[in-house]
Amino acid sequence: MRRKDRELTDREEITSILSRGNVCHLALIDGTEPYVVALNYGFDAGIFPPVMYFHCAREGKKIDCIRANPSGCLVIDVGHELETGEHGCDWGMKYESVVARGHLEFGESIDEKKKGLDLLMHHYSGREGFSYDPRVFDMTVVLKMKVSSITGKRKS
Repeated sequence: MRRKDRELTDREEITSILSRGNVCHLALIDGTEPYVVALNYGFDAGIFPPVMYFHCAREGKKIDCIRANPSGCLVIDVGHELETGEHGCDWGMKYESVVARGHLEFGESIDEKKKGLDLLMHHYSGREGFSYDPRVFDMTVVLKMKVSSITGKRKS
């Protein structure tokens, strides 16, 4: 990271950003081209770096990309606040962000799918103990990203 004065490496600070985020932008590789998709997410904060979970339909471009190359990079950003000034160069944006890299896997078992869906639901609701129609497990793909590197950044 070029701006070491903005780098966040503390587990609690990174987890806080992940907890406050609403949307994750996941970058994948589509042949020789980048492909970025916005997703809802959940994460297992019990380990660090965390394991990230996503859900999606059983087919589509995202699934095709992951099957061809499971590498991924994600960004989550929060706390946007525009700073204004007298001159154009005085303007800027306050923010906090997390960038993580890792490999994506398909959650195969019902237990793994339930864990991923529970973490997603907890992330957005703060609640635990969800039940699901059993058909959901056949219709839904749960993706799991094992994070190999993660860093945060804050401009304040």
